[in-house]
Amino acid sequence: MNDKSTCPVDVIYLAACSRDARLTRICLASIRYFYPDVPIRILAGDILQCGFAGELKRHWNIDVVDIPVGDYGWGYVKLEPLFGPKGQSFMVCDVDTAFTGRVLDMRAKSDAPFFVDNEELSDADFKRLYFDWEKLKALDPLVQSARSAFNVGQWFGTAGLVEREEFDSWLEWTMPREQRHPDLFMGGDQGVMNYVLLKKEALKGLRIERTEIMRWPGHGMDDLGPEAVRSGTAPARVIHWAGMKAILLRDMVGGDLLQFYEDFYYSRMPLGRLRRRLDLWRHVWINWSHRKAAPYRLFIAKRWKRLFPREPEKVVVMRNISS
Repeated sequence: MNDKSTCPVDVIYLAACSRDARLTRICLASIRYFYPDVPIRILAGDILQCGFAGELKRHWNIDVVDIPVGDYGWGYVKLEPLFGPKGQSFMVCDVDTAFTGRVLDMRAKSDAPFFVDNEELSDADFKRLYFDWEKLKALDPLVQSARSAFNVGQWFGTAGLVEREEFDSWLEWTMPREQRHPDLFMGGDQGVMNYVLLKKEALKGLRIERTEIMRWPGHGMDDLGPEAVRSGTAPARVIHWAGMKAILLRDMVGGDLLQFYEDFYYSRMPLGRLRRRLDLWRHVWINWSHRKAAPYRLFIAKRWKRLFPREPEKVVVMRNISS
């Protein structure tokens, strides 16, 4: 474990997938801009681009977490740090995020094992974005109604306080992970994770401290541009482009800040200009072809299910993160 006097977390986990290499570079560059030495590890939600893991290891000393390789589904790989080495203090980020300041210093002021963004919601929005506690009562009479939740694109936690078994009634640990009751939770990890942690907070005394960590670009970026970051006047936040990703940075709100961190990334790389052009071409091709092929994949999947209606045998795949 790290010395908490110099770094308040043992590791930052970045949840990445095959189409997110460009945003992964930008995200880690934003962290390294403020914290050159904090340990960072990649949580691969599916198969990473060929050669990408080697690039991160050689030039940034970043490893990919040793967990079973495969498609974890929508965000479920971000649950794995909960089951890591007991007592490990960590941060988890989606890679469509970027630091604007010394966010870890905010974490250092709290001794709560979980430190999350504070999101106050109406009942309707909570049920839409997280889980419907009224419907859940039929399965769990102890379910907690709530209006305070946290976006799971950026959060701090401590391993060993929440067990994998606490998710067993709600998730199948297959590849990809699947919800047992998809009508009760928002898709992906966000709903089920909030359900488990909020219930444990209410009934078992799990300590969760809430503060403003996240900024969604749709709520304004005027105080978070490159000049504010460079001068140190930007508030320390994690910007999260949730639902706002585009293939080209210029088509994203706050694209100038993303470009700033991409410049920083390639300034640290040998043959940075050439690498950048090649990486951009590859990024555009992978994401464009994925979008164009999506209707055909859906058509083939439907035809396959019609021709072969028998469900394949589900195989449980899980292995906890080691040190």
